[in-house]
Amino acid sequence: MFVITSVCASISIPPSAFALPAEKSINMEIDKKYPNRVIYDTGLVICRWGPPVQIGDGICVPGNGDAHYEVVFRLLVFRPFVDEVCVGKICQCSEEGVRVTTGFFNDVFIPAFWMLRPSRYDAKSGLWIWTPSFDDDEGDDEVAVKTEDGVETKEDENNEEEENRYEMYIGAEIKFKVKSLNFTKVTNTAKGVQATATTISHSAKSDAATSARLRSLSIGSDKGGEQTRTRRRSSSLDLTDADKVPASMQIVASICEDGLGLAEWWSNEEGEEEAEEEE
Repeated sequence: MFVITSVCASISIPPSAFALPAEKSINMEIDKKYPNRVIYDTGLVICRWGPPVQIGDGICVPGNGDAHYEVVFRLLVFRPFVDEVCVGKICQCSEEGVRVTTGFFNDVFIPAFWMLRPSRYDAKSGLWIWTPSFDDDEGDDEVAVKTEDGVETKEDENNEEEENRYEMYIGAEIKFKVKSLNFTKVTNTAKGVQATATTISHSAKSDAATSARLRSLSIGSDKGGEQTRTRRRSSSLDLTDADKVPASMQIVASICEDGLGLAEWWSNEEGEEEAEEEE
């Protein structure tokens, strides 16, 4: 989820900070500029990681009283890898999907086609609802007994549907799997507002013959094999007439697997009670 990345940049020190040691003034400028900022194709910067790795000589240029240093430093960056399982809280629901926040990052989106199946959007409550169907022999016997009265059978089915109704309410803790990372860089050009987007995701798996060939050649480990299936796609688009500018960084996630979704759906209450009794 978090990675350490090295950055080489020019850091400007104003004349008011010349009395301080160069390293201290550089750290102050880095702490002002980089935290809570998205670096394109890298991630969301959390904080500076340790002292600068390398500091060049301070240079003053004509017309500017600042001292410019070429600095190599490290940053702690939020950048979950593809297929990583993370935990957040639901902050918004719509027909398109569910938006999740991690507390410091709010652009996690779970589209409708990555929901647990079967799921539907309830327009009245404004929430997504998971309605699984469980195979229960006892339940089938009860329905068969009441087949003589059509009304009773209908009511029993409705009750069963209500029992299997799991709402994704606002503020609920949810587990999701990262499917792709989208980075967008917006620039103003002579043609208007232009955006360059990069998507990082897993490519389609190779065919069986290719996979067997790679295994026979022993190319890379299993972890390395997963990395080789990661692909980057870049595209440009015109945002001159767009009503809303896309986020600099967006995570597209999925809950379409067992164990994902609201944490309370998969909690073992009986096991927790037994553990408390033993303690």
